[in-house]
Amino acid sequence: MNLQELAKVVRSKNSGPFELTFDIIFDNATDYRRFIASKVLTKESFAKLYQIQPEEIITFEQFDPAFGVKITIPRPWPQGSVGESDMHGSQQYAPLLTLEIPES
Repeated sequence: MNLQELAKVVRSKNSGPFELTFDIIFDNATDYRRFIASKVLTKESFAKLYQIQPEEIITFEQFDPAFGVKITIPRPWPQGSVGESDMHGSQQYAPLLTLEIPES
């Protein structure tokens, strides 16, 4: 099963003009815990997926009460600058969708 099938929400958005934030939210504790236990998404694997260094990740945290994960990184280009291709940051989540989550 991949992340797109397991999670209720996988999204990205601006976190100001210089940062992007990613949210992964699950419907229930079972799916959330399965994802966390899989260790498929770590700072290192996220950094590799987005071609950045792990130390560039600003936020990488789990929020158990909401069954969610939040990750914030610097934008590759400031919002609206030359070379920037996603003004709202809303299309940067796509590489996360196909992460394979093993059966628990």
